[in-house]
Order: sequence, then structure tokens, then C-alpha cells
Amino acid sequence: MIFAALGDRTRLSLLTRLSDGQARSIAGLSADTDITRQAVTKHLRVLEEAGLVKSMRIGRESQFAFKPEPFVELRAYLDSVSRQWDDALSRLRTFVED
Repeated sequence: MIFAALGDRTRLSLLTRLSDGQARSIAGLSADTDITRQAVTKHLRVLEEAGLVKSMRIGRESQFAFKPEPFVELRAYLDSVSRQWDDALSRLRTFVED
């Protein structure tokens, strides 16, 4: 689910904007873009369902903030996959060279 959420350019852009640690409203995230507030809301909900952002109600508006914890887990997973591929390629090289 996390990789699916990250597979969209708009969602990656929203995460990049939120990754500075500042919570932002939907209006703030849609300002200076061609993306409608409705589209931003849709993308933020996908990111929230994947656990990559959290929403907080402040007065009448929702603020969204970046959650870095899932990226620590993703990094560990990708490091594990990388080691598996390195091992497989090393075994293949040994096989081909012998």
C-alpha cells in the first residue's frame, strides 16, 4: 500500500512539501499549483491511509503533517532486498566465472 501511494507524482510532490516538518492545510498545499483542493484532498487521504501523513483538526480546517516513521521501515526493507540481490548476483558471477 505504501509503494502504491508513493507511485504517484502528485503524492510525491505533496510529501516533499510536507517533509520540512511543517503541517499544512489543504488550501496551503494547493496554493501556487494547478491542483484543485479536491484533488489535493484525495491524494492526502491516500497518503494518510498508507500511514505517510497524519491529519489534525485545527479549528475549521484540517492540517496535514509528514510521518517519517514508515520511511525508516521502508529503508530497512529496501536494504534487505538489496542485500538479497547482491547475494544472488554474486552467486551468479561465481557460477559464470567458474
